[in-house]
Amino acid sequence: MSLENKVVYITGGTKGIGYGVAKKLLDAGMRIAISGRNLETAEKAAKELGDSSKVLGLSSDVSKLADEEAAIAKIIEKFGQLDVVLANAGVGNFAPIDEMTEEAWHQMINTNLNGVFHTLKASVEALKKSKGYYITLASLAGTNFFANGAGYNASKFGVVGFSQAAMLDLRKYDIKVSTIMPGSVTSHFNDHEPSEADAWKIQPEDIGQIVEDLLKMHPRTLPSKIEVRPTRPDKK
Repeated sequence: MSLENKVVYITGGTKGIGYGVAKKLLDAGMRIAISGRNLETAEKAAKELGDSSKVLGLSSDVSKLADEEAAIAKIIEKFGQLDVVLANAGVGNFAPIDEMTEEAWHQMINTNLNGVFHTLKASVEALKKSKGYYITLASLAGTNFFANGAGYNASKFGVVGFSQAAMLDLRKYDIKVSTIMPGSVTSHFNDHEPSEADAWKIQPEDIGQIVEDLLKMHPRTLPSKIEVRPTRPDKK
């Protein structure tokens, strides 16, 4: 896929991984739409990225299908097309299962898993027209379970399974579907504040490079599931 003037929509694109991918793809010549729950924050991030003719900031709560449908409509209205979608929005609540609240459970399932479905459901007709690409941001937690991670594991195992099945459903339309499964990434996830201590981790721009490489892959070839880790774990 030639990236010049192609349009990408990134959920959870106002900071962290989503923002890093947006910056990388903007530099590669794409037009960018990013969303977050707060419109002011999304518009501020879009302005920081660059030219308003090439960048659009939107508010959307991915746990609500109507929000994603409205976001896609605004993207089509501004850019006239949609070629790539990165379902990146996610939250994490970590606690032993006997202590996890119903609210925390539903927040993760509604955002991490239902949100991925809503984003695809809202964008799939546009992607059929463009023969586009749908990419989900899962996690190594989507294949490796851990203590205190039951809710997060459930949501990310679901994202991986959803993405692989959607890939089989949609390739007849020449739509590619991939899921990226990172390990530790420097981001604001779970209220973390990035610092120099995170230098050993995967950086947001590294995920951006993976996305760019996927988009430039020859159309005959589909890396459908990509695991990525820091080269060396933190030395503690």
